[in-house]
Amino acid sequence: MTDDRVDLAYDNAERVISFQKSLGFFIEPDLQDWIVGNDALINVINAIYIGGYWPVLVGTLLWLLIRHPDRYPLFRNALLASGSITLVIFAMFPLAPPRFLPQHGFTDTVAENSEAYRDFNASPLVNEYAAMPSLHFGWILLLAIAWVTVGRTTLAKISGVLMPVLMFIAIVLTGNHYILDGIVGGAVVLAGLAIAVGLERLKESRRPPETPPESADQPATSTADGSDDERPGAAGTVVLQPDPREKVGLQK
Repeated sequence: MTDDRVDLAYDNAERVISFQKSLGFFIEPDLQDWIVGNDALINVINAIYIGGYWPVLVGTLLWLLIRHPDRYPLFRNALLASGSITLVIFAMFPLAPPRFLPQHGFTDTVAENSEAYRDFNASPLVNEYAAMPSLHFGWILLLAIAWVTVGRTTLAKISGVLMPVLMFIAIVLTGNHYILDGIVGGAVVLAGLAIAVGLERLKESRRPPETPPESADQPATSTADGSDDERPGAAGTVVLQPDPREKVGLQK
């Protein structure tokens, strides 16, 4: 749907830039100037952008599925819901990423230092005009919420706090997303999480109420002669004791 709307994707990029300028936060080229020429820092930023996405996404989902299966459906549904919303936005608002607009001062750091990854992104399998919203940031934010709320160690919680911060920095400094892309990506994912929570509550409301457990105190059972015998059997049940007179009668 975007292959024949490349011109629209570039027009939308100009609109995003103008919008950010009007609000005073079109600062991406200036931020990139701080790292351009520093190969070591660029490699770190590229590594966060590339290695901090799919490996973290798959690894976190497996961790939830194996170690916390009760929490896995919530985050799976949030991911699917936010992904569905994002596909609609991709279709309705194709957007050229900053790296396609060097005339505005943007630099493609990944192409300069990680050519193999950029070659993959140029394949027909990838929509290169899907900058808005940024799932690179949004889904990492979702996974970070999982680490903070489900993780039991201090390291897990600290990692959850740092993950979205580092990814937001990476998507901007690599020239792959505008600041607005990250903001919208976070909003879309939070909307997906709200949908997932709503599904959980709906499921809980439809679940039949649990039957209260039977009382352990069983009433005494009457024996054949009318007396109550409360001696428990092997399973804790009351055993009926036969009347000796009945045995005598049988012998006769």
